[in-house]
Amino acid sequence: MEDIENPRGSKQVLENREVTNRKKGAAEKLKPEAITQIQPQKLSLHLRVGEPQTISLKFKRAEDYPIDLYYLMDLSYSMKDDLENVKSLGTALMLEMEKITSDFRIGFGSFVEKTVMPYISTTPAKLRNPCTGDQNCTSPFSYKNVLSLTSEGNKFNELVGKQHISGNLDSPEGGFDAIMQVAVCGEQIGWRNVTRLLVFSTDAGFHFAGDGKLGGIVLPNDGKCHLENNVYTMSHYYDYPSIAHLVQKLSENNIQTIFAVTEEFQAVYKELKNLIPKSAVGTLSSNSSNVIQLIIDAYNSLSSEVILENTKLPKGVTISYKSFCKNGVNDTQEDGRKCSNISIGDEVRFEINITANECPKKEQNETIKIKPLGFTEEVEINLQFICECQCQSEGEPNSPACHAGNGTFECGACRCNEGRIGRLCECSTDEVNSEDMDAYCRRENSTEICSNNGECICGQCVCKKRENTNEVYSGKYCECDNFNCDRSNGLICGGNGICKCRVCECFPNFTGSACDCSLDTTPCMASNGQICNGRGTCECGTCNCTDPKFQGPTCEMCQTCLGVCAEHKDCVQCRAFDKGEKKETCSQECMHFNMTRVESRDKLPQPGQPDPLSHCKEKDVDDCWFYFTYSVNSNGEANVHVVETPECPSGPDIIPIVAGVVAGIVLIGLALLLIWKLLMIIHDRREFAKFEKEKMNAKWDTGENPIYKSAVTTVVNPKYEGK
Repeated sequence: MEDIENPRGSKQVLENREVTNRKKGAAEKLKPEAITQIQPQKLSLHLRVGEPQTISLKFKRAEDYPIDLYYLMDLSYSMKDDLENVKSLGTALMLEMEKITSDFRIGFGSFVEKTVMPYISTTPAKLRNPCTGDQNCTSPFSYKNVLSLTSEGNKFNELVGKQHISGNLDSPEGGFDAIMQVAVCGEQIGWRNVTRLLVFSTDAGFHFAGDGKLGGIVLPNDGKCHLENNVYTMSHYYDYPSIAHLVQKLSENNIQTIFAVTEEFQAVYKELKNLIPKSAVGTLSSNSSNVIQLIIDAYNSLSSEVILENTKLPKGVTISYKSFCKNGVNDTQEDGRKCSNISIGDEVRFEINITANECPKKEQNETIKIKPLGFTEEVEINLQFICECQCQSEGEPNSPACHAGNGTFECGACRCNEGRIGRLCECSTDEVNSEDMDAYCRRENSTEICSNNGECICGQCVCKKRENTNEVYSGKYCECDNFNCDRSNGLICGGNGICKCRVCECFPNFTGSACDCSLDTTPCMASNGQICNGRGTCECGTCNCTDPKFQGPTCEMCQTCLGVCAEHKDCVQCRAFDKGEKKETCSQECMHFNMTRVESRDKLPQPGQPDPLSHCKEKDVDDCWFYFTYSVNSNGEANVHVVETPECPSGPDIIPIVAGVVAGIVLIGLALLLIWKLLMIIHDRREFAKFEKEKMNAKWDTGENPIYKSAVTTVVNPKYEGK
């Protein structure tokens, strides 16, 4: 045993600065590179194949962390009214951001479109002024860095105030060209190693890779900086970048993007946000009047979430994350990479498992980096692989132990020279396929060489290697393995045993072909303390009820049985109160238990005593409730405790009932009279209204009755002369 080497993996922390604890407005002014938000910063891991190494990372949002914000604005004609509001953005945003950080810088850039047809009109007049009518517009351009990042808000207002609207022909804009240049031209923009925010403001969609073909541009974007005099000069030469290309460059340069777009294009940019990590979308008002609040809200949203990402892993190396966030929220797998709702000063932790499943071919060291998205800090992890034992450096070349010097004797085994094979290098490669050698690699009565799981080399089986190094063929004829045993719940041997030569060897308290049968009888324990209520057997942690009347997980349910209470009700009633159906035969049928009277229900035995106990509540022949308990002690004696005074319901109070009935009849009668009266009033009013209507519509004939004779007769005096 002292000659056996068993090297183990290990980890070593090389750099471990504590996370920064300081308050906004503190006297100390730290440089951005002196602020630490993630710990540790550098580690070294020694990895043995199949053995994971776990590291713990701590992240804490620092207060008063510096911020660089670059405002990238669409200056096509439709953004004319927005430009007026942005001209005073510098000082106003400075005042708001002072509430968050004392170290804030702002920059400004603008974009329109590629300067080729069909994106813009290339007639000389339109190149000078792309707008119609009396509008004075500047010549079209792809991207222009107007102001590099500065802490002077007044300078922002001054330079942005000199900007003019331009124009183009199609609706989508060339914003992706501008984003790419802002991301990769770090020196010209002036990015520091601090929180980097890019505000992308537009009221239109975007062109992306492939759209350049419309203008005869087929070369893919090279992702490099092409600013001359702060103007992008290669828009006519390189196509628009793809979304994946933008994601790569934004991530490499730790830039968090805020899309400030109008309501019309919210859906488009929300889909884009889902593809770009650490980005946010805000609704821009028609004239950009709400841009400051939009930026503040988006920044708070982005900074409240931390997402870890790692660089490309070496071949055969895997990584997994587990997060320990605020309020006890833990996650694994992909959700284990992130924590949300983090406030300034909050501390979260991540556990990271790194496993090597195979050794690199050249056994070289590898380096991976883990960093929180949108932050410049990162954790550097150096990976060193343990692929050989120390004894291999002490090997004896051409050792006599290896068939007369045909190999190197190292670590107690032979490593054969070229052209030699076998455990002791006793065969040459020319003899490998001989039939005589193959005979030693077959099992009796079998034609399979090495059970089809290996090769016959020099009369001995050399078993195949599996991709999963934890899965191994073994045995003289490679007839055994440790992965073809019976499974339960998707696990070999149910996770409760070890697979040896295709047979499960179960851990204690488990049995069965897949170790899925538990010998633990706890799940079978009934409430009375008996296994399966004494009416069944416990098999694999489950009761098998022997009495067909009983069922349930512990054989306590019987749909057709009287319960303990109902079974002993009549006997308890006759012995305690001298009444009931068994009153006459009580002394013959009901003397099988000991009875004790108690004063009240509180004095009855309570659960928790050693003997199984049943509490009962039953009605006697007088409709009174009586209470008792029934238990059986370890000697098999039945004991009954009964409350000596039954609870009888009191008789009804006649006077209130009669009074209530009379009052109810009177009230119902009055209600019916009122309803009848109301209906009659409604009916009369309807009839009167009908009469009035007919009266108004009546028409009278003014002709005279032909048989009518007036009752007045006029007689003239013949002598009257009118005097």
